[in-house]
Amino acid sequence: MLASLLLLLCALSPPSFGAQLPNQNQAKEPPVATNGQPFPWDRMRLPKTITPLHYDLSIHPNLTTLDFTGVVRIELDVHEDTSTVILHSKQLQISGALLMAPEGVKPLQVLEYPRFHQLALLSDSVLTKGRKYEVQLEFAANLSDSFHGFYKSNYRTSSGEVRVLASTQFEATFARGAFPCFDEPAFKANFTIRIVREPRHITISNMPKVKTVQLPGGLLEDHFDTTVKMSTYLVAYIVSDFLSVSKTTKHGVEISVYAVPEKIDQTAFALDAAVKLLDFYDDYFDIPYPLPKQDLAAIPDFQSGAMENWGLTTYRETGLLFDPDRSSASDKLGITKVIAHELAHQWFGNLVTMEWWNDLWLNEGFAKFMEFISLDITYPELQVDDFFLGKCFEAMEVDSLSSSHPVSTPVENPTQIQEMFDDVSYDKGACILNMLRDFLTPEAFEIGIIRYLKRYSYQNTVNSHLWESLTNKWHSGDELDVRAIMDTWTLQEGFPLVTVEVRGREVWLSQERFLKTDDPSLTEGFLWQIPLTYMTSASSTIHRFLLKTKTGVLYLPEEVDWVKFNVDMSGYYMVHYAGDGWNSIIKVLQHNHTALTSNDRASLIQNVFQLVSVGKVRLDTALELSLYLSRETEIMAVTQGFGELVPLYKLMEKRDMAALENQMKGYIVDLFRGLIDRQEWTDSGSVSERVLRSYLLLFACVRKYPPCLNKATQLFNQWKDSDGNMSLPVDITMAVFITGAQTAEGWDFLFEKYRHSMQMSVRSRMKTAMAWSPRKDKLQWMMEQSLHGEVMKTQDLPDVVVSIGKNPHGYKLAWDFLRAHWHTMIKKFDLGSHTISYLVTGVTNQYSTTEMLDEIRSFFGSLTEETGSEMRCIQQTYETIEDNIRWMDKNLPLLQAWLNKRNHRVPHEDL
Repeated sequence: MLASLLLLLCALSPPSFGAQLPNQNQAKEPPVATNGQPFPWDRMRLPKTITPLHYDLSIHPNLTTLDFTGVVRIELDVHEDTSTVILHSKQLQISGALLMAPEGVKPLQVLEYPRFHQLALLSDSVLTKGRKYEVQLEFAANLSDSFHGFYKSNYRTSSGEVRVLASTQFEATFARGAFPCFDEPAFKANFTIRIVREPRHITISNMPKVKTVQLPGGLLEDHFDTTVKMSTYLVAYIVSDFLSVSKTTKHGVEISVYAVPEKIDQTAFALDAAVKLLDFYDDYFDIPYPLPKQDLAAIPDFQSGAMENWGLTTYRETGLLFDPDRSSASDKLGITKVIAHELAHQWFGNLVTMEWWNDLWLNEGFAKFMEFISLDITYPELQVDDFFLGKCFEAMEVDSLSSSHPVSTPVENPTQIQEMFDDVSYDKGACILNMLRDFLTPEAFEIGIIRYLKRYSYQNTVNSHLWESLTNKWHSGDELDVRAIMDTWTLQEGFPLVTVEVRGREVWLSQERFLKTDDPSLTEGFLWQIPLTYMTSASSTIHRFLLKTKTGVLYLPEEVDWVKFNVDMSGYYMVHYAGDGWNSIIKVLQHNHTALTSNDRASLIQNVFQLVSVGKVRLDTALELSLYLSRETEIMAVTQGFGELVPLYKLMEKRDMAALENQMKGYIVDLFRGLIDRQEWTDSGSVSERVLRSYLLLFACVRKYPPCLNKATQLFNQWKDSDGNMSLPVDITMAVFITGAQTAEGWDFLFEKYRHSMQMSVRSRMKTAMAWSPRKDKLQWMMEQSLHGEVMKTQDLPDVVVSIGKNPHGYKLAWDFLRAHWHTMIKKFDLGSHTISYLVTGVTNQYSTTEMLDEIRSFFGSLTEETGSEMRCIQQTYETIEDNIRWMDKNLPLLQAWLNKRNHRVPHEDL
């Protein structure tokens, strides 16, 4: 949950993502293989003439020379007569290709076409439809230097020894870099895996080990049981010196957590959570988990948060390891959510898989949604509902730009596929599922998804299969057309803005696309079927209405003082209250804000400030509404208040306007002063109260609010004097560390502690604090060290660069660093990846001048398609900065006038 702290500290706009590359489905010229011969296939997608049934895979990694060799034998099902087998291989040296046919063994000619990562195996006799064949290929490659494919990772022990391991990350298109295969999700097959190792290592894979065979030369070969039928991107294996702890679920599945030896004592929480959650899903989906075991492994070098490989889920160390004495409430929430997400995938994604990556949201939207459903029931004390709305707000951030994409959108090449792993697939996917569940009722929704999982087990699906399963065939009378409703949410980008105007007992409704643009023609032609909900001042009953048309009228039984649409923001849309509507709402919030739920209050804050961006509401109306926040205590509404107000001064920090910037900072501190003053410097209270405390104290210290600053300075000095041995309350460490990092001496001390700490969550907080230093030399050094990867891990580079990009003393350094090391980063983190888009948007999204826009355009404009010029995140960056420029031009005078009128006391000029 550190992310939400950072959102506040750095006013991080949520990472936004992804781009459409021109259709490269077909090669422009007839393809030519590396040896100069014509290549017999000209499409990026593999032909469907042959499908794999079973892979026998034998891998021999060498962790000293950092390379591997292997043999794969693939049993094939031939659907049409052919003499060529087309499959994937990326940067593998292929030798010895054989065809095992009923009439004997024959050599195959191998052609390579690297542009599409394809191999063609040419047979001099025809492979006949309906007969069974096998091909065998020998291959060799280096362990990858990146975070995908079969890659090397290392860690340092407390005595300073560096140890090497090898692990896999195949989603989305990287299995082909580890062994030749049909690397598309619809080519499901069974896998039997064997791995050669030295006696000092262990190996783990998707299935349990059945035996270990001694080989000449003192080597061992581990044999694993055959997997269930599954996609290539879910295959996994690890060679390491990890230790493990294990427990068995009540359904008899063995759960083990693996970690490096010195961190195995931080695995107990994850082990218990995995047991509890796997049992929950087993019951909820009414489908037994089909494998005998589920391993969770903490990998020292890992690019994303985690990966759902069937039977062997892999995680960042910070996503799995928990120290009850040193980890915070937000760490616990974050770790539990990640485990809940990956285990939900064992059904959504692994058992039932999308046909192709255009429907990735069927995997990711569901897993994100199930985090909240499962934790609400299994860990009620985590109050996970307090955090769901934030996901919808993050999705809306990117979905309000014209460069957004539909939840289900055509993709072909690997860069486009990578770009699907974004806020639209995950967060918007989860939010529209939540809206549908609310509309159909939780019971009907659960019945429908169980029907879907049972009907399509071990198969691949498209969007419409889900909608059919959720349409109740036995419904009496009018059948709800779930597909017609949901196609409007998944097949077109963006989301609706519903304008509501109350005229006596009539409520006039209209819908349009909410879009941040100065080109109104871009909002035309969009229509949604919107499951509206509303309540009024006269009744807390939730009323429902499906708006299928551009406009509509509702009739109320009596006149009311106010209406609130999108109750609890369970719908993925914004609402504008025309006429006197916003004034009525401001009155309710000022006089009796608890008449509305905290989710309703958070959604009103978000809606009103976002409506300023599109010119529907004046800035002073939004600021008047924000005044009620001085009485707000609930986490979602408070953090949304910060989320809308803080970015306003973050834009000013990157322009020379200190006076107004300080006035704005003063207003925010003043608004929340009462709540900040009431925070205790302890770890008491519920999860939401504790997360809020971290958030508020961190903000107050960064803003140099004297009571907070003095306390944090005093605690940092005491902690430093004890050589870091004094136990600080976990929830306040971020505020204390960031205050300490402001001096050179404090920064050096923090770095020393960071270097030697084995506590992942503590290291993470120290790293963030160090990135907030005012010392440019320290900031530059941190970025260089992260890139180098010795003292600080390269996996942390994106967080370090983005944090420095939000630092008023470091933002220019971060932009210069991104430009200077662009080619290294896209190689390491991969074009189109969520990581690259997070870097691009995180470093650029707070600029608001035409000069900076020109500089950014000039850099990205100089790239080629191979180096990322077509990525969606670049388009999003341009749009975001253009939106910032428009906002500043229009609203700065209004903001100045409003703040002058309020004439707020600013306690300290340096706030």
